Amino acid sequence: MPNLLAAESISLALGTNQVLDDVSLGIGTGDRIGIVGRNGGGKSTLMRVLAGSQEVDSGRVTRVGGLTIGLLSQDDRLDPTSTVHQAVLGDRAEHEWAGDPRIRDVLSGLLGGVGFTSIGGPDAVVGTKSGGERRRIALARLLIDDPDLLLLDEPTNHLDVEGVQWLADHLVQRRSRPDNAFLTITHDRWFLDAVALQTWEVVDGRVEQYDGGYAAYVLAKNERARIAAATEDRRQNLLRKELAWLRRGAPARTSKPRFRIEAANELIKGEPEPRDEVELVRFATTRLGKDVIDLIDASITVGDKEILDRQTWRLAPGERAGIVGVNGAGKSTVLRAIEGSQPLSAGKRKQGRTVELAFLTQEVRELEEVAGMRVIDAITDVRSFIMLGGKEVSASQLAKRLGFSGPRQQTRVSDLSGGERRRLQLLRLLMREPNVLLLDEPTNDLDIETLTSLEDVLDGWAGTLVVVSHDRYLLERMCDRQVALLGDGRLRDLPGGVEQYLELREQVRRSATATAAARSGAAKVAAAPGAGAGAGAGAAPGAGAGGEGAPSYTAAEQREARKAMARVERSLAKLADQEAKLHDALIESASDHGRAVELDSQLREIHQQRETLEEQWMAAAELVE
Repeated sequence: MPNLLAAESISLALGTNQVLDDVSLGIGTGDRIGIVGRNGGGKSTLMRVLAGSQEVDSGRVTRVGGLTIGLLSQDDRLDPTSTVHQAVLGDRAEHEWAGDPRIRDVLSGLLGGVGFTSIGGPDAVVGTKSGGERRRIALARLLIDDPDLLLLDEPTNHLDVEGVQWLADHLVQRRSRPDNAFLTITHDRWFLDAVALQTWEVVDGRVEQYDGGYAAYVLAKNERARIAAATEDRRQNLLRKELAWLRRGAPARTSKPRFRIEAANELIKGEPEPRDEVELVRFATTRLGKDVIDLIDASITVGDKEILDRQTWRLAPGERAGIVGVNGAGKSTVLRAIEGSQPLSAGKRKQGRTVELAFLTQEVRELEEVAGMRVIDAITDVRSFIMLGGKEVSASQLAKRLGFSGPRQQTRVSDLSGGERRRLQLLRLLMREPNVLLLDEPTNDLDIETLTSLEDVLDGWAGTLVVVSHDRYLLERMCDRQVALLGDGRLRDLPGGVEQYLELREQVRRSATATAAARSGAAKVAAAPGAGAGAGAGAAPGAGAGGEGAPSYTAAEQREARKAMARVERSLAKLADQEAKLHDALIESASDHGRAVELDSQLREIHQQRETLEEQWMAAAELVE
């Protein structure tokens, strides 16, 4: 495939850090590339170099003539005084964007449709929007512009599970063409697997290239590590032989052949520089009794929004639960209610006596009180020494295991990068040896290496875990149970995991569409001339519901269609009642796997019946419109 862009021997140093060191790479037509690497490793810098907004110290970047490049950076550059409509659609005429299904798909997937309903409407001012909303506005504008080369830096930030699913589908199915390409920096491993045909790892100034998404990258990297380990073993064996030979015989080194001395020196010189590794540790967990935290008949209301309505959730010892839901559904609010900082509007919260709780928030607010401290002091503020594996480990040794080596331990907490602050926050929480851990979007700012280490720690953790996350990979890896907030005040168990949640959301959308269509159809019938008694008697031949050129339906046909619609609506109402009862039964049977599978099968049957009925309703509605 022809290259859209090529980088030849590029090098770049920022301060004392060699970010890129003699890197050569190319981006061809049709490429879909995911970029991974440690926080601060140079991923965003590489992307800016490719976009042309960052100069290099040496080497060159060449681009084909007429190439258009679009960059989604982590800091948006939107005009705060513009309206959402202007920021997203620019000067496009309404017929141009409203008639384009690709643009409508972007508006629907990111901003709630052509009415921008999830972002406050088209006339809302950009400057009043939250960081997450501005992020979605910037992403929508970029996807609508549709450049030849699309560069996305953490595009899944601030997107919920549905938004991540939509973005993956859009990039692969709607945008991907033989004449364009895209690169994305992401720590979302599910997203990486879904969109990438290649994976680049930025590490130690190099860009290592692998075929495939995250799963293929892990396999290939492990194989490279195995080969490198075998090569190092051979080098060490040879080095031992050379050093033993040099030690034998007379002490006078002049009697040794010079080439043997030079060979040994070369082997010693081949020792690689040590690299800071991130290794979270599994601390001892305070014993947890049979009572953990219970929310009993709990209701939560924030403003005029009802988050929970008389719901009961009894957290069990060792339970590992994930909470999913759309942005704004109240996931973080429920987590705070479990913690106890969010008051209940009804019901009660009960906490066991042995509970030692730690809460990882999104805002990293736990570090505010130590922002002026050095890293090492922020660690000793919790503990100076701990016992790990029967050995006493100092705070400095712990800091090294978390990637804070040498002078970095003397850095002020306020000067740390987002990923480093997140790692420090996790370490301080784990050092308190909690037995109940609440994690609110733990993947924010964490690189894949730290995420993998965190998952490894929690694999053997004996406490109770509740996670709010849009990262499907993490949810399926760490949680045995998943619950959903769908906006109806209930906690829905998800025996089928995230896939079932997405199915439920799709059903909610279809139901809402059918209801809106029903109301629209009823309004049209009521407003039609002669819609009252004796309707249709004076209808002109050929004048159907659709006006001139539309199929004509007799008054009798339309009456039968309305009756059919009414029957379907009654059936749908009955199915909704049955579904609600099944969901309640699922919650009660969460610990009975066999019963949960049986109830889930009944739910799927109801969903199939509903789809059939909705199709019947739509067919009947066409006769009366």
